[in-house]
Amino acid sequence: MKKHLYILLATACVACAKPQKNGSEIISKSLPADWVQNATIYEVNLRQYTPEGTLQAFENRLPKLKELGVDILWFMPIQPIGKRNRKAVGDTFVEDLPYPDYNKYWGSPYSISNYTDVNPRYGTLEDFKRVVAKCHEMGIKVILDWVGNHTSWDSDWISEHPEWYTHDSTGKITDPIGDDGKSWGWTDVADLNYDNYEMRAEMIKSMQFWITECDLDGFRCDVAMEVPTDFWNQARTALDKIKPIFMLAESETHKPDQFDSAFDAYYGWEMHHVFNKLYAGEVDAFQVEKVMRSKDSANGTHVFPMNMITNHDENSWNGTIKERLAESWKAMAVLSYALRGMPLIYTGQEAGLDHRLSFFGKDEVNWDAPHAAEHFEFYKVMNEIKANPALAINSKIEFNTDMTSENILTIDRGENSVYRFIIDLGGADTVVVNRALSSLNNYHIVFDYNYDEEKNMLAKWGFLVLKKKVD
Repeated sequence: MKKHLYILLATACVACAKPQKNGSEIISKSLPADWVQNATIYEVNLRQYTPEGTLQAFENRLPKLKELGVDILWFMPIQPIGKRNRKAVGDTFVEDLPYPDYNKYWGSPYSISNYTDVNPRYGTLEDFKRVVAKCHEMGIKVILDWVGNHTSWDSDWISEHPEWYTHDSTGKITDPIGDDGKSWGWTDVADLNYDNYEMRAEMIKSMQFWITECDLDGFRCDVAMEVPTDFWNQARTALDKIKPIFMLAESETHKPDQFDSAFDAYYGWEMHHVFNKLYAGEVDAFQVEKVMRSKDSANGTHVFPMNMITNHDENSWNGTIKERLAESWKAMAVLSYALRGMPLIYTGQEAGLDHRLSFFGKDEVNWDAPHAAEHFEFYKVMNEIKANPALAINSKIEFNTDMTSENILTIDRGENSVYRFIIDLGGADTVVVNRALSSLNNYHIVFDYNYDEEKNMLAKWGFLVLKKKVD
């Protein structure tokens, strides 16, 4: 099957689906499960979460995540990682080093050698079952990263079923990118051929395993646009027969019917880049509404974006929050909660993670970093706000044009504008807000930053979260 080059940066979506909104109200043809509506999702980089990097050590951190107020844990792949062509750094393979050290270089978690096993570095299948069960006791759902586009080069599938893979003109199994693989760094994995229906059936069987064995609640699907949409639709139908699940696509590029059946949510890549551009002064506040409306038009409003200021790829390859957003991080994080969709917190984000975590090696989050408590409290408050029905995925959202300028963005959420977010996205030293803050007569402040009440001013990258007063 011919593959198209997957580029991590989001491409512009073509508006080829009929809009499903009426004015500013969201009309959903199929509402997500109740537990998704007001959820905050948390990405678990298990390898780097603790010094041990194990499920057992992570389990001890669950009460802290419950206190933080997250609702869904997304585990990066926990399966065994292949050794053949394992990456050390860049395009260097571990076996090509003068002294190959597989203990030092764990390899990419997205190079999976066995879909239905747990990496022994992390623990056992029983350990994962126990973690899922404990999460469920706490009211937290669990999804697993699913790498359906490729496997490691030493997967049993390659030796037993080479026909399940894509072959080049010489008859050799190829990586997902092909001849230019080294320039994109995908040479540690082998490309699967979705023209083979036996492979498809085995892939679905492997996904079913985690639901039946571990009571998993869904999947985050890696490079979802590189796998045929009809496969995802087929898989979703089969999985929902076991239990209703949640499906997140690492994609926002619209293809016909991609978001009609299989997926509940997609990556808000373009909005993420808007956040970076706002801090860089390359776009103004009006760009936020423009991008959201464009995505809703292209993808439909029966699916929703995952809004993020970082994730594992961004942190490792494109820079930390501090590098990309610096002092604007609070304003951008609040915006990720204010917009329609589901906000993401990545491992260590709530502790002010300020270094790029290693992608191929063992690394560690400093949970006691300076200002860790400030970051934790910030996200805890935002998660409490997100729990209000006015901020549900399918609740009303309006961009208040009377109270918006190039620097100030005002977003109203819920019927009768229960919540109002006023955010300085221009980075001016001091912004005087007139009509926006006159609305305080009808609202009270539930959260604020860089706001001078006496002067009625928002300072640089400040924000106000307001809630309508009850008569």
